[in-house]
Amino acid sequence: MKVAGLDHIQLAMPAGREAEARAFYEGLLGIPEMTKPPPLAARGGAWFERGALKIHLGVEKNFMPARKAHPGLPVEDLPALIATLRAAGIAVNEDEPLEGFIRVYVDDPFGNRIELMERKGR
Repeated sequence: MKVAGLDHIQLAMPAGREAEARAFYEGLLGIPEMTKPPPLAARGGAWFERGALKIHLGVEKNFMPARKAHPGLPVEDLPALIATLRAAGIAVNEDEPLEGFIRVYVDDPFGNRIELMERKGR
């Protein structure tokens, strides 16, 4: 037996803020929202998926944002996405260089850390 890959990542969010999740993940990052299965939809949250990229947001009663743990999302044309995020009032934070990549961090509407990265020379 062996682990074969990663199916999705789940981040926590506070209850009742799905519209903010949609505005950020679908509106700014361009990841379409998928319909959750009915038994799971009743719990709140939202799923965003495009191909192998799957980010699920689940409602957590005593929500605390992930400040260190984070997904690293590969991006095509990171400078354009940075401009889009800044125009929307999202703070974009540069981090230490990582050989072969340009990378920045942003917070989703709930304070979860998200790393956006693009290979240099693309």
